[in-house]
Amino acid sequence: MNNSDRLLTVDEAAERLGTGVRFIRRLIQERRIRYVKLGKHVRIADSVLTAYVEARTVEPVRARRSSFGMAA
Repeated sequence: MNNSDRLLTVDEAAERLGTGVRFIRRLIQERRIRYVKLGKHVRIADSVLTAYVEARTVEPVRARRSSFGMAA
């Protein structure tokens, strides 16, 4: 987290990821995502969400050319 990073509420984090609030709360409860505790309030840095998405992004498999069906 850098100093200029915006801290998001749980609702804002859910909206940014396109998920429900329950999913974000479960990530927090299971400590699968970094968060900031400000009194009773929980905030998640925007960069943490970006890193979470990047870590779980699956790259596509390159299609191999099949030798079947090729004219001789």
